[in-house]
Amino acid sequence: MKHLRRRQWLEYVGAATTLAAVNKAVQATTSFDELTFRYMLASPMYGYASLEEILPEAQKIGASAIDIWPKVHGNQREQVAEMGEQRFEELLQKHQVSLECVTQYPLGPFGLKDEIVFCKRFGCQLMVTGGEGPKGLKGAELKNAVKAFVEKMKPHLEHAANHGVTIAIENHANNLIESEESLRYLIEFRPNDHLAVALAPYHLPQDSELLAKLVRDLGSGIALFYAWQHGTGCMKAQPKDQELLQMPGRGDLDFGPIIGALRDIKYSGWMEIFMHPFPRGIPILGTTDEVTTEINRARAYLARL
Repeated sequence: MKHLRRRQWLEYVGAATTLAAVNKAVQATTSFDELTFRYMLASPMYGYASLEEILPEAQKIGASAIDIWPKVHGNQREQVAEMGEQRFEELLQKHQVSLECVTQYPLGPFGLKDEIVFCKRFGCQLMVTGGEGPKGLKGAELKNAVKAFVEKMKPHLEHAANHGVTIAIENHANNLIESEESLRYLIEFRPNDHLAVALAPYHLPQDSELLAKLVRDLGSGIALFYAWQHGTGCMKAQPKDQELLQMPGRGDLDFGPIIGALRDIKYSGWMEIFMHPFPRGIPILGTTDEVTTEINRARAYLARL
């Protein structure tokens, strides 16, 4: 903690105090009236830390599940391949965590066949990737391109459905699916609920009312919500207190209306508190304990909403 400013330290203390009360009432979920968050631990928040080190943190952040990523953001998918699936299953059982998501941008939406089979073996029901296609389109051109993308996805969605897996497309920058408009078209044209959205506010205009409307428009089409804002970005080196502005409760984005919209749609998908460090592959803070404390600070902020 010595690298953090006094103000940040006080925030951590306040978050810990709040969560002491929160955790008496909740373990793996946080309930607000009709809204229940199902928290999932995103492995790259801890950089290239080992699964043996990461998995015990899940219960500490109120998560019942883990989302594993491959390089360059994390290397936990490669760790599973190295240790073997039996050992990975033993670790999951030991720490009472389930594998519920595999994020695979390197393979793309049309290269997930074998990874879907891997998910099936663990009872994992979600994969996240990007949407491939032309970029920078609007209006009718965008609508037609998204429709063509969904059509091309149909055999892959059939394979996913046969294995009980949903493919969620993140609205990633410089992708076909990057704007509010493209997300709405994706849900409009999807043939079934095995195609969904992994919604990342970071990549959208930082307008809480606009984001809240988008949440309502997408409704049950959202399978994963990233509690993640833009702040000052994540594409260059910057002081840590600026980089952390991506986290809920630190940057300027008011998550209140967004939480309200999630309540309105009775959101039951997964929730990940998330950010990217620079460079990729390092933890968001220097130690595992610091990462967990920062995630819990953000969770306390969401709880207050």
